[in-house]
Amino acid sequence: MSTDPPSDPLPIDPVEYETHEWLAEGDGLSSRAQVAAGSGVYQSTVPASIAAYAPALPSDLTADVEEASAALARFDAHTRGRLGTESPALGPMSSILLRTESASSSQIENLTVGARQLALAEIDQASSDNALTVAANVRAMEAALALADSLDEAAILRMHAELMAGERGWEAHAGRYRDGLVWVGTSAISPRGASHVAPQAPLVPALMKDLMGFVQREDLSVIVQAAVAHAQFETIHPFSDGNGRTGRALVHAVLRAKKLMLHTTAPVSAGLLTDTRAYFDSLTAYRAGDARPIVEQFARAARYAATSGAALVDDLAAELDAARDALAGLRPQAVAWRVLPHLISHPVLNSRYLVRDMGMTDTTAQRALQQLADRGVLEERSGKQRNRVWQHSGILRLLDAYAQQVRRG
Repeated sequence: MSTDPPSDPLPIDPVEYETHEWLAEGDGLSSRAQVAAGSGVYQSTVPASIAAYAPALPSDLTADVEEASAALARFDAHTRGRLGTESPALGPMSSILLRTESASSSQIENLTVGARQLALAEIDQASSDNALTVAANVRAMEAALALADSLDEAAILRMHAELMAGERGWEAHAGRYRDGLVWVGTSAISPRGASHVAPQAPLVPALMKDLMGFVQREDLSVIVQAAVAHAQFETIHPFSDGNGRTGRALVHAVLRAKKLMLHTTAPVSAGLLTDTRAYFDSLTAYRAGDARPIVEQFARAARYAATSGAALVDDLAAELDAARDALAGLRPQAVAWRVLPHLISHPVLNSRYLVRDMGMTDTTAQRALQQLADRGVLEERSGKQRNRVWQHSGILRLLDAYAQQVRRG
């Protein structure tokens, strides 16, 4: 039994409830008894306005949040100093951390995928539906960062549109608020007994406008603002699907927009993934009127992201240093040197990627890949005569080991 003294809450207006009737319909999988039990009275939430919410943090929570903010700032500076931010995209380290974060965010919803499959999806060589879904999560995170300077409802809709681009059959819902009821629970045919029933669809536009009013404020602690905004977003559940991953992309947009993370991406979802039960419990507490647990979860996740992320940065940088050593002796103009900075963000390559994204001719691309393979930097692992792919096995091993570490907590 814990002997820790009780913590002071962080009060926030709790959700209210509306009572409605639900008529369940069979889906071919549920029994007649389940369909009958699914019909009847249920309650959906009515979230309170938070646009003007003024959180009064207890002193211990203030210290926790400040420590977490400082850890993220140090991590941002460490990453920039270790690997830099100059690249054609988001910077070599930003790119891989973005993918690490996107995969962790998806894992919270049990969408697991290995580093190689994700990398293959990004060069249009994936054989896994999960990999395509997680690759779409990467695009949503990229959109979140690109839109951080203009965080409004249009930005949220764009993030969701990017996310759902990888979901077959959901094209009509991409980037649009839902027009029906959604809930979090085990039944596919009824909200009765669900752990959370989202607000009725007509309430969503006004609730999202209120939420973005809160996000756009400049008088709040960034971690508190990100945590509360995320919890409110998940309570509203504005989309038919993809709410969790879009809500976590919103977190990164807030961290970037408020200048806490200037140069890279912190694997905050990896921190949440180490204790998903506590994360989901904190959302329940938020809806009941206490924002403290969700703020604590985000502060803890931020510290985890900073500490584990820095170790991952150093390990990946060491792989890149070893690759440079392996290429020693190649003339400075050799095309392999052009590819080298891209290996952290793209540990699996094919000639089509080098032609499409780096502007090489097919002959030059093949020469670059051969030079890297001859020096042991890349391995050809497809075993094909056509559509061949090369990989940096050391980087892939590090990314998979990090994912395993996160899942073990």
